[in-house]
Amino acid sequence: MKKLLIQRYKKSERFNHWVVAGTFVLLAVSGLGFFYPSFFWLTNVFGSPQLARILHPFIGVVMFIGFFVQFFRYFKHNFFDREDIKWIKGIKHILLGREVGDTGKYNAGQKIMFWLMTICMVLLLLSGLVAWRQYFSSYFPIWAVRLALLIHSASAILLIVSIIIHVYAALWIKGTIPAMVEGVVTQEWARKHHPRWYRELMAKKGRDNLKKKQSVNQ
Repeated sequence: MKKLLIQRYKKSERFNHWVVAGTFVLLAVSGLGFFYPSFFWLTNVFGSPQLARILHPFIGVVMFIGFFVQFFRYFKHNFFDREDIKWIKGIKHILLGREVGDTGKYNAGQKIMFWLMTICMVLLLLSGLVAWRQYFSSYFPIWAVRLALLIHSASAILLIVSIIIHVYAALWIKGTIPAMVEGVVTQEWARKHHPRWYRELMAKKGRDNLKKKQSVNQ
């Protein structure tokens, strides 16, 4: 029996997501090379350490822009409500595969990750601008540049850990990866993991179909 599919992400959303993901990988690899001497060989991801030093901040700007396109698309779905409290309290059941609460488009775990990543991105941008040699660092005292590098490194490590958890969660919940690759999920998946979002989507489709029928009959 063929499973009924519904759209979760449009092509533009998926493209934007993978641009952010790709730039993140490049930045994480080169950044680890700068931060840990034993990982310095990773800077060759751009061909040479010198080129990595030049390109790292520019790619960081691309990642920041890409992420904040996502931010303005999704922030309205990431405000916390009472159902999120139920989700957090029932985390043991969720880890065992039993959903808790009337979840909307995103659950409490995804919302926490969203705001954590947003904070990290802002800190990375601001600290990166202060420490960006040749362009901005000369406008700041040395103590400010050193503080910015410390904040940049700490934010980067926190973001890397967050992304690892994000990827693990996506692999844990079957159907999540195809949603961002193909843009669709099964109705069963939506009903189980995001029941409120599923009901709202189905109600909207029903209203749209009704409007189409009415326009045809007129």
